[in-house]
Amino acid sequence: MKLIESFSVDHNRIVPGIFVSRKDRVGSGVVTTYDVRLKRPNVEPVIDVAAMHSLEHLIATTLRNDPVWKDEVVYWGPMGCLTGFYLILKGDRPSKELYGLILSAFKAVADAEAVPGAAPQNCGRYIMHDLTLAKYYAAEFVAYLTENADKPETFEYPRRGRPVTRDGLKFYDS
Repeated sequence: MKLIESFSVDHNRIVPGIFVSRKDRVGSGVVTTYDVRLKRPNVEPVIDVAAMHSLEHLIATTLRNDPVWKDEVVYWGPMGCLTGFYLILKGDRPSKELYGLILSAFKAVADAEAVPGAAPQNCGRYIMHDLTLAKYYAAEFVAYLTENADKPETFEYPRRGRPVTRDGLKFYDS
């Protein structure tokens, strides 16, 4: 079975940042999935689940209300590994072009007084939110992005190929 693209990224070398994860044709257009990574996989502790849930609500609301980008946003949601989020946008842009959008969305978390949609009629687990901790993670990511905006590894995935034997056989993950 072919290894999916996101598993061909060297998770031992990935750092927080904004990365193009994949591009897909949809009709006559393209949608691009971005990996917005807040934590180093397998190195740093993952994002607390309640804070992750709050960040999902806060950032999704900010992105879908952005006057420039709102019509381009298809999806914003958490990664199962709890180290970051996926953003799916219409179009095909390099990850660095999203720097201002992502930075301003995470900066906006600091001003939040409540988590939007954190009510039983709006959310499947409305009591599982932590705004204080969400603000902590958002501020941490803002500081990281600000300090590392000029580094290529903040916007380019570290790739790895499958090991190949001398006979040309590929090793596969389980």
